[in-house]
Amino acid sequence: MKRCDGKLVKSLDPFIRIIPYIMEKRSDAQNFSKQVVCADSIDRYILEKKEQGYKLSYLHIFIAAYVRLIAKRPQLNRFIMNSQIYERNNICVSMAIKRSLRDEGEETTVKFEFTGKENLFEIAEIIDRIITEAKSYKSNTDTDRLAAMVMSMPGIVKKLLVKIIKSMDQLNLLPESVIKASPFHTSMFFTYLKSIDTNYIYHHLYDFGTTGIFVALGKTVKLPMVVNDQVVVKKCCQIGYTLDERICDGVYFARSFKLLEKYFENPHLLESADEENMKIKCIV
Repeated sequence: MKRCDGKLVKSLDPFIRIIPYIMEKRSDAQNFSKQVVCADSIDRYILEKKEQGYKLSYLHIFIAAYVRLIAKRPQLNRFIMNSQIYERNNICVSMAIKRSLRDEGEETTVKFEFTGKENLFEIAEIIDRIITEAKSYKSNTDTDRLAAMVMSMPGIVKKLLVKIIKSMDQLNLLPESVIKASPFHTSMFFTYLKSIDTNYIYHHLYDFGTTGIFVALGKTVKLPMVVNDQVVVKKCCQIGYTLDERICDGVYFARSFKLLEKYFENPHLLESADEENMKIKCIV
């Protein structure tokens, strides 16, 4: 049966197809990786755009870079369901936020949906609008409403309902409305630990849903780096990745990280879908 959020990938080697049968859960197949990025180019870019009247942050630039990366490297947007490999129909990024930074502040989850053709400014607008709406105490997200509906049931019914939802997902019977509301059915889960001045972590993947990539951006720190054969201290971003190794091979992941570095070194590339023209303009 077809899924509303993706299509089955059929043209794969037998060895690739058998891996999800061997490692049935994402928690079986999760790999961990760390990326260190010099923040100089990002800081200069944010300052440059501020002088031009744009209010951008690390959150905007990092999510824009990941959206562009997934658009360019579509195997990253695959997911495993019932030991089958699917290609996702769109690009989604889920993120947990607190309505206030007090200890007792309520937490909710937002999900940004993209086509992959948006530029940085369009992505920033989408992010700001959805977060502003979600932080309003008068507003409930689709996730809030879904969770409230489940939790309104008696205890034994809650457990039964969750099992039914998981089983329906495995059988490709989960309604589109539930998939759209679920933060666990997404291309990537992003946690912005920099906003609470906390170090990066390696977050586990969820066995429920379809998330195969978890990204945790920590606070900026000063680290020694080698530049022109000299050791210098630089302000850096540290990012922790947890990846479902079943969605693509190591070479594909490695080349994807190299492309990601290009976007962090030159955020101007994210201003247009036509990267080659942007690259020429930046050089000139």
